[in-house]
Amino acid sequence: MPEESTVSMSRGLPETALPAMPKGWVGELEAALGEPPERRRDAIARVAEAHPTMIDAWGRLSECARDPVEAYAYARVGYHRGLDALRGAGWHGTGYVRWREETNRGFLRSLNALRLAAGAIGEVDEEKRCAQFLRQLDPDWKDQD
Repeated sequence: MPEESTVSMSRGLPETALPAMPKGWVGELEAALGEPPERRRDAIARVAEAHPTMIDAWGRLSECARDPVEAYAYARVGYHRGLDALRGAGWHGTGYVRWREETNRGFLRSLNALRLAAGAIGEVDEEKRCAQFLRQLDPDWKDQD
């Protein structure tokens, strides 16, 4: 009698969730975000300096940058750190990376910040690519300006 085999059917594209950051790091970023606006950027920069792999710190720095070029630079760091982290989490360039997974928000925030900053410095093609990538990663994505 032939041996039975099980056929596994895919249920669509895979989803990737980044690992959680250490709670202490998250607490440091939350405290920095709670600083008054005039001190917030520097407080977030100290978190990024202490924990350079913390993707969300880079995205948040971009949001409170002093000018569009600085915003672009911070967003690009967050984006590339995020791609590295995604690859480390098993992402192979396809599949979803959804906002509803709290651990993905730093990467998506950085990618969105890169979209906004690219537009602000006239990099229209990059702005469009980032917008498309956001929708590919999370079809439920709503642009956040």
